[in-house]
Amino acid sequence: MGESNYETEVLIVGAGPGGYSAAFRAADLGMEVTLVDMEKRPGGECLFRGCIPSKTLLYLAELLFDAQRSGEMGVTFDNPQIDLDRIRAWKDQVVDKLTSGLLTLSKRRKVQLVQGRAIFEGSDRVRLENSEIGQIRFRHAIIATGSYTTPFRDIPFVKGSRIMDSAGALELPDIPRSLLVLGGGYIGLEMGTVYAALGSRVTVAVHGDRLLRGADQDLTNVLLFRLKEIFEAIHYNTNVLSLKEHNEGVDVKFEGEVNKAEQTFDRVLVAIGRRPNSGKIGLEKTRVKVDEQGFVVVDEQRRTTDGNILAVGDVAGEPLLAHKAFREGKVAAEVIKGKPSAFDVQAIPAVVYTDPQVAWAGLREEQARKENRNIKVERYLWKFSSRAATMGVLDGVTKMILNPETGRILGVGICGRNVEGLISEGTLAIEMGAVAQDLGLTIHPHPTLSEMMMETAELFTGTVTHVLPEKHLTSD
Repeated sequence: MGESNYETEVLIVGAGPGGYSAAFRAADLGMEVTLVDMEKRPGGECLFRGCIPSKTLLYLAELLFDAQRSGEMGVTFDNPQIDLDRIRAWKDQVVDKLTSGLLTLSKRRKVQLVQGRAIFEGSDRVRLENSEIGQIRFRHAIIATGSYTTPFRDIPFVKGSRIMDSAGALELPDIPRSLLVLGGGYIGLEMGTVYAALGSRVTVAVHGDRLLRGADQDLTNVLLFRLKEIFEAIHYNTNVLSLKEHNEGVDVKFEGEVNKAEQTFDRVLVAIGRRPNSGKIGLEKTRVKVDEQGFVVVDEQRRTTDGNILAVGDVAGEPLLAHKAFREGKVAAEVIKGKPSAFDVQAIPAVVYTDPQVAWAGLREEQARKENRNIKVERYLWKFSSRAATMGVLDGVTKMILNPETGRILGVGICGRNVEGLISEGTLAIEMGAVAQDLGLTIHPHPTLSEMMMETAELFTGTVTHVLPEKHLTSD
């Protein structure tokens, strides 16, 4: 630990999306900012070991799948040659370019970057480990320490092990002949998609009875049809009793709906969830409260129960999404500056980058049914889309959850190709309090996938063109 002490107006602990967005906004507002992280450059888990490297590999998976599909359209490619060294180099190049850009932005904004591990010693100071600076005193602090992968029965993730977390899987140590994915959430399915595209036989084991529990099942059913084609097996209601690693693979003992209780896989990916990084950072020496799940308790302004300290991102509660953290970071900086800012969003979009992709925002249909809310659901099947037909991606669905009396759009869900961009229009509609007529009367370019948002809204207004509106269906 260094011996020098340092003082700052705003200290931000953690340089992921929430941390660096808070730092940049605070600097733009004229405050003195210090950003502390274990890495030399900003980016955090998302940029170094999560969102960015995974989407880089998923794009390559998409190219491989498209090459297979093109045969049906009359264009045939030779079998692809996989060069893992070049793939790793490309992934690292993408990460390096983005982190270098953040480093430049930090310098231009005069954000003081400090490498080290910050541990709170009170409500106005932290001590640093593995740093040239020993202590930092602050007027305000923002906790942005993120989250970490939940281990399987406390088995540590060791570099070089056959039992991997998502960060280990992203390193692409090899293309295993067989891969077991524990967990049916977005991380497990995305990484399973990558390895399946590269040639691995992928098996998924899920504790419950479905995949992607955060999404409506009619959306995941479209995805499931495709996953059954590219995955070796999907086991529901299945528990893993033990994992035993050896030189040749990992012996796995199952319990539940699985045809063989003992199997061996070349590698195992543990993707059973993430936990907030709120422990071992000295919060017990502050007035900050942590809930039973380990999340730091915050209000709408992202203030903790300690007046000098705020918290943003994964450590401050679900959903654990980078874009949520971006917004929270800006809110926290504005609150410190005294601006009337709050995290009062109506919809936080979620995207799963599988093939096909799944996205949703706002009120989910299953949630509304559970709460006995009066809703109207409109679904537009992609088989009626001209653009989907030209792309050969007819297995998709776009749906809206609406107030049946006012037509206000309460939620949107989509499964299909390139929905990562399509969901934003739905999110904007929810935030603005738009009604179906607003989207229905907005001219969308033809032929595009986006015009299905318009036609889904037109199902509600009864003005839809490419399918029969409900009044005709009920009269037949």
